Amino acid sequence: MDYEEFNDYCRSLQVTTYVVQWGGAHVWKVGGKVFAIGGWGPDGDPAFTFKTSERNYHFLNDREGYRPAPYLASRGMKWIQKHDGPDSDHDLRYYIGESHRIVSLGLSKKKQKELGLNQSPC
Repeated sequence: MDYEEFNDYCRSLQVTTYVVQWGGAHVWKVGGKVFAIGGWGPDGDPAFTFKTSERNYHFLNDREGYRPAPYLASRGMKWIQKHDGPDSDHDLRYYIGESHRIVSLGLSKKKQKELGLNQSPC
């Protein structure tokens, strides 16, 4: 996945916003909270950072091409960085979509309702 594909996918998710910050990183937010970052990996190639569930964090932590996200994981947060490896773009899209879901569920119920997120059908 390159930055254009990453940005296109993140843009397709519900009520997202985009900003370039932190030295040129592609930062995607839902409800003002970061759910995905397109930046640089250990070798300067594209790398994609996202929030995970506890289970996925431990699963991905030891997989080739993934590592605990610099800065975020060292502070106890469950964020992973995908920097290379054999997994497909499909897998990365799944994890970014899950990050969007996890972060949106962390918003206040009022904010979720305002944004039309996570609402039960009537």
